[in-house]
Amino acid sequence: MSTLNVGTIKSISSAAPVFQNTSGTEKGQLCKVWVSFNGTGTVAIRDSFNVSSITDNGNSGAYTVNFSNAMANANYCAMISAGNHAVNSRGSWNTIYDDTTTVAGSCRVALYGNTGGFEDNEQVFFAAFGD
Repeated sequence: MSTLNVGTIKSISSAAPVFQNTSGTEKGQLCKVWVSFNGTGTVAIRDSFNVSSITDNGNSGAYTVNFSNAMANANYCAMISAGNHAVNSRGSWNTIYDDTTTVAGSCRVALYGNTGGFEDNEQVFFAAFGD
């Protein structure tokens, strides 16, 4: 019997990858959603997997990551990170809203500057793991 190594499996009906990483098949071993985006001015996705759009929630530093394919439930593990704010060279604190806004199809996130208020950032990174 031979071993088959596959980097990407694609659906017959579309060019979209079904899996991007086939090294793990157990629950939580695959990143189900990830995105790199510019959160200043007009929000712009740089690259992503399973993200349909980013919504700017109107406040500085407040966004919703919208998934192309929803998670099985809202109990997934989500992480966010951001780079230094280029204008003032300050770092930022990043958080997932811990209220009822986390749902299977999207996740609200926020970036705070070192003054404690919401703050946009040029380099925002989000990932989610789960079913």
